[in-house]
Amino acid sequence: MKTFKLHIYIVAGLLLLGACKPEIHTPKPSAGSVDFSRYIALGNSLTAGYADGGLYLAGQQVSYPSIIGKQMQSVGGGAFTQPLFSTAQANGSGYLSLTGFNADGTPITTPVTTNLAIRGKLTVPGFGDVTLYTKYTGDINNYGVPGIKLMHITYAPYGNLNGYFERLLPGNAPTNSTTYLGFVMAKPFTFFSNWLGNNDALGYATSGGTGDVLTDKNTFAALYNVLINTLTAKGQKGVVATVPDVTSIPYFNTITVSAILAGVQKANPNAKALYINALVSGSTYAPRAATPNDLIVLTFPTSKIGQPVATPVGNLPYGLTPYTPIDNQYVLDEKEVALTEDYVTSYNTTIKSIAAAKGLAVFDAYTFLQNVKLNGMVVDGVSVNSNYISGGLFSLDGVHLTPRGYAIVANEFIKAINDKYNSSIPQVNISDYNGVKFP
Repeated sequence: MKTFKLHIYIVAGLLLLGACKPEIHTPKPSAGSVDFSRYIALGNSLTAGYADGGLYLAGQQVSYPSIIGKQMQSVGGGAFTQPLFSTAQANGSGYLSLTGFNADGTPITTPVTTNLAIRGKLTVPGFGDVTLYTKYTGDINNYGVPGIKLMHITYAPYGNLNGYFERLLPGNAPTNSTTYLGFVMAKPFTFFSNWLGNNDALGYATSGGTGDVLTDKNTFAALYNVLINTLTAKGQKGVVATVPDVTSIPYFNTITVSAILAGVQKANPNAKALYINALVSGSTYAPRAATPNDLIVLTFPTSKIGQPVATPVGNLPYGLTPYTPIDNQYVLDEKEVALTEDYVTSYNTTIKSIAAAKGLAVFDAYTFLQNVKLNGMVVDGVSVNSNYISGGLFSLDGVHLTPRGYAIVANEFIKAINDKYNSSIPQVNISDYNGVKFP
């Protein structure tokens, strides 16, 4: 009898728990106050789906705009067409593949050089060689152009200087005169995303402050005004993204001063410091001992450290004396880091101010990626962080994203759109997208 009563109590309890189980309500997809029937995306390599040091078909297919465009179809969005490379030329510009690891755990990457979409090279007087890619013809919704800066959007000859843009234009270099902004505006659209501005700081940083310049702050502000005023001239809505802290990416945080010095001291305990060519004034460099605030680029050949270098005072080990410092292009020193961050802060103030004036949604990529670097994140049961390769967010070039990284960014754009326009575009499941592909 007691057993029978106990069974009754257990069954009653289970029924009660079932009755009290919270319901999870998924919002019905809705466009809110926006017409998503023709969505276009403006931006640079991140927008194009560039990854692993190149633009290729598999990367294009998981670009964040393509993910957003697919999700928009449930709220009235139309087809989202990208300028994809053909299957026969699927490797596009070529890219890096992870083929193994050295005994010390460092990765081995190998360039992929088959099935490329390169049709030739053009030498532009006063500029240099431009790689030309197989032409694309057809509709375009993804206007991502690797390498483009905000300062290029109104520059008429740019279609002759950037092979990724040249392949989209009907004409052939060196006869193109269509501006990027003119090309984008040639066909009507109802909604846009814009992530231009990254390269206005990134090129300076990745060159170690020697091969490029930061776009003037006032020039950036003027051009961003032109861009957004043009895009919203007929009342179109959109979402813009801020410029990330380019010094926080794995490209600058994988090879560290302390790690290099520790490796050197293990072989030679007498080695006291690592020396770099550091910025002294706006244009003057001089050797000094490196500090943890100096950032070594991912492409630095660490095997050069300690190799003999001929100097007026005899052969001295590279990187270990003031006479043989690490070359400028391999280091973003602490003054250059501070300068880059100052310009990025100014760019982002401009972006947020103009977006607010136009009533646009904003994805604060700067804050989001900073948080990921500091704390990592877990989404859809998947842990990601900013570590090189193992973090799952950044691809083999240490700058651009993995498919998983692009899916995460797509969801952040979608969140910003939904919050601003009272829409309910569904997000994607991050676990459906991979990080770095292992051999």
